[in-house]
Amino acid sequence: MNILITGGAGFIGSHTVVALAEAGHTPIILDNFCNSQPTSLEGIAKILGSKPKFYQGDCTDIKFLETVFTEEKIDGVIHFAALKAVGESVAEPLAYYRNNIDSLLSVLEVATRHEVRAFVFSSSATVYGEPDQNPIPETSQRQPATSPYGNTKKICEDILRDATLAHDGSLRSIALRYFNPIGAHPSGYIGELPLGTPNNLIPYLTQAVAGLRPPLTVYGNDYPTPDGTCIRDYIHVVDLAEAHIAALEYLFAATADMPRYDVYNVGTGHGTSVQELIDTFEKVNSIPVPYSIGARRAGDVVSCYADPTKIENTLHWRAQKSLDQALQDAWNWQKNIL
Repeated sequence: MNILITGGAGFIGSHTVVALAEAGHTPIILDNFCNSQPTSLEGIAKILGSKPKFYQGDCTDIKFLETVFTEEKIDGVIHFAALKAVGESVAEPLAYYRNNIDSLLSVLEVATRHEVRAFVFSSSATVYGEPDQNPIPETSQRQPATSPYGNTKKICEDILRDATLAHDGSLRSIALRYFNPIGAHPSGYIGELPLGTPNNLIPYLTQAVAGLRPPLTVYGNDYPTPDGTCIRDYIHVVDLAEAHIAALEYLFAATADMPRYDVYNVGTGHGTSVQELIDTFEKVNSIPVPYSIGARRAGDVVSCYADPTKIENTLHWRAQKSLDQALQDAWNWQKNIL
């Protein structure tokens, strides 16, 4: 199948491109490099032995999208392209609403015109807000978002559901609710390299350890958790990439009695605190992490980890890689780009 990956030069997108190609599909990358770099395409080529097709442009540009869909016979879409930092979204909400919602609307509009069969959307566990239970099943009620970023994911899920159910063609869709992707490809050729100061924990941590950034700030150690720091479900990005292949192939094989739209958690089912993450990084990599404790950060929830039962039973996907592996791969990637 020809699969369009919007945001395919980014952290999760680049790993999914590799997984798609290794599964026998043809990935077609679309990216504008607003939060990624062309070097990721070189890394993908080193892993695969050849460069995948690539289009540089913006997902909100319908004319550009029409060109891509016309030139390539697209069977499925994985839509990653979005701004994704919780803290930044609190500071710049209009940019997040404009980009994240407009990009999905544009891609969906063109995809439905071109009779795309399968659409996988990059959603987030932030749609659960401050969850009322852990681990969180998909049946858990979506709570009021604690950040504009989380709210864009809720809105986009609703748009995807409504567009899928209203479409009288063969379109089927899945929203994958990610928990916290970390790590890098074991080759060290691709990993997480945001432009500017990283907003996510692991790339900032590895850059601080490498001496490229000031010490890491842990945002609060007075939460109602065993060690006072927030708890998250950290999943290896290679495992997450494989979940997209499972979702796509499930959609392509769908029968008339299967849901046309559905949602799945993608996580390990295990919660790890920020302090535990730092301690584990130091242990597996034999190097200290420079950090200090700061005030709580707006938009952060206390604890959030997945119940992955549904995706394990329906899509036959399960996280395989350990936290130790993810942190070793993340540091290996960082050392590789020094």
